[in-house]
Amino acid sequence: MINFTLLAAQTADSGTKMEIGDAALTAVFGYCVVFFGLFLLMIVLFITGGIFKSKDAKAKAKAEAVLENVKKEVEANPLTVTPLALPCAPGSAGHVKLHGVPDKEAAMIMAIVADKMQTPLNELRFISIKEVK
Repeated sequence: MINFTLLAAQTADSGTKMEIGDAALTAVFGYCVVFFGLFLLMIVLFITGGIFKSKDAKAKAKAEAVLENVKKEVEANPLTVTPLALPCAPGSAGHVKLHGVPDKEAAMIMAIVADKMQTPLNELRFISIKEVK
């Protein structure tokens, strides 16, 4: 059996003795190192957040410019009917041309194809859907 009191006495005697001032200085230095690391991490997070916010702002400004151009074009030529050239939704693969197929049926067909192929719908590209008679 191990005598725990003897083990504790040997452990207490084997370490280096530190004065209270040295221990306080070591603790303060350790705290400073930790908080400096946290401060650097905070700076990195602020910088990456700013980068992503600026990218989002640029994309939003571009989409608004496209919409404004379309509105001006429609106002200039009110008698011509042109489809709106709106930007695609994030994760979409473009527009689908439907030939004699209602939207609801086209959505069901795309979902069935994605399920049978075991592929996410946003990774498939449908160009057109036509009803075969």
